[in-house]
Order: sequence, then structure tokens, then C-alpha cells
Amino acid sequence: MDTDVFEDERPRLLGLAYRMLGSITDAEDVVQDAWLRWQGADRSTIDNPAAWLTTVTSRLGLDRLRAQQRRKEDYVGPWLPEPMAGGPGPEERAELAESLTLGFLTVLDRLGPVERAVFLLADVFGEPFPVVARAVGKSEEACRQIASRARRRVREERAGAQAADRALLEKLVLATAAGDVDAVIGLLAPEVVLVSDGGPHRHAARHPVVGPERVARLLVNLAARWNDDNDTAHFAEVNGAPALVMRIAGAPLVLTADRVDNRVATIRVCLNPAKLAALDRPVRLV
Repeated sequence: MDTDVFEDERPRLLGLAYRMLGSITDAEDVVQDAWLRWQGADRSTIDNPAAWLTTVTSRLGLDRLRAQQRRKEDYVGPWLPEPMAGGPGPEERAELAESLTLGFLTVLDRLGPVERAVFLLADVFGEPFPVVARAVGKSEEACRQIASRARRRVREERAGAQAADRALLEKLVLATAAGDVDAVIGLLAPEVVLVSDGGPHRHAARHPVVGPERVARLLVNLAARWNDDNDTAHFAEVNGAPALVMRIAGAPLVLTADRVDNRVATIRVCLNPAKLAALDRPVRLV
């Protein structure tokens, strides 16, 4: 019975931890630690198991997030969230689906740890502020103020951006594969930015590439490397949005994009193999 309670909550807890950390590996570790805490808890003192598990997972996630931020200081090049296969089911709320996209996770990464946790608990998962306050160790009033600031920052950062649909992504890929720089430029927003995350072992741009001309030429040069019969490319759902999944010379690559006014405004290329393992094993979360 106790196991059933935890398993019923696991997808939600994993979804919360993943959005907090941007890493499936770290999120699964946090949820496993929450399971161990649940196993050792005195159940007679727990009136609301879901709220109790939310609090424990949030606190463990905050500890892991602070340690993760220290690791990021030594990370080579830009850091992107870890992509995951699939996304929430069709029955999930729109807020849950949007908050899983890589574009949204990148914005969340600019928030402080407590700010990120409060925003996710209050605005994305709809937890009441008494639960939020217990989870982060702040007063309810402080949490309301934190949520308001975080909400404003997220709204400003997103500024009308949405995950690019498959049709726009296909146009970009076809123009890039054809080596048509002008056609690629025509699909890009004036303020377009390309961010690539190769980690310590893969070659990637160490700084964001800004502007249509520079981004277009980089994409065309990248496509020119795809010339082996064993290289593959296909479209897939990644974090609930269309993505291009490639394997060049045996090495994986995932490309996702955001659009503004039906032009590509942000491109994210994840090449770090340590972050791409989750693509081979769809994870159930909400």
C-alpha cells in the first residue's frame, strides 16, 4: 500500500525534480532519495502523503541544484538542459507541457535555486502556498513575493517565444542541408542566437553565436560534415516538442529551436554524449 502511494506520485515527483535540475540523471537520483526517506518515515505522522513527498523532493532538489550550480562554474562552454525523449501525455495541463520544453528550462536555469523551486511549485504544479513555504523553508508571504518576481522574469525572458513546430524545423533543415545560406537566413529572426553544448569532450562553439549570417553559415558548415553513409537524421519529439536527432561519425546530436513570429529565434545544439543517454529510454513524468 505504501509502495503504491509512492509509485502513484513518482511521475509527478520526477517531473518536478527534472524541471528543477534540467537533468534526468540528477532527477532520478533525487526521487530515489525521496523514496528512501519515505521508506524510513513514520507514516502515522503524515496526514498528506503527496504534500509530504513534494516537500521532501523539493528540499532534496534544492540541495542538488546548489551543488549543480557549483559544477556549472567549471563547465566547458555553454550549459544546456539534458534532453529527454517524449513529453507529458495529452491529458496534462498546458503549463506542464510548456514548462518541459528546452527553451523554458533554459529560462528557469537563470533563476536562483529557491526562486526556481517556488515558481515551479506555485505556478507550474499549482501547489498551495502553505506547501510551497514548507518545501523551501520560507514564509508564505515571502513565497508569494518570490513567485511574483519569478513569474515576471519568466514572462520577460520568453517574450512570446514558443517551441518551433515541425514544419518550420523541416524548412530550416532542408535549407541547411542544401547549403543555401540565403534561404537559411530568410528563416531566422534578426536577433537569432545559436547555443551549442559539447561539454569537455566534444567540439562546439564555446560562446553563443549571434545574428542570422553567422548562425546560417555555422549551420551550413555543420551540415557539410554529414557525408557518411552511416550518418543518420530523423525528427523526434524531445521534451514535448519537435527536434532533429542526428548521428554524425557515430556521435549523437540533438537540435531544437524556438520561434518568434514564425521565424527561428533560438537554436540549441546538444552534443555532449553524457546528456543524450536519456533519449534512448523514454521516461514517464508529468
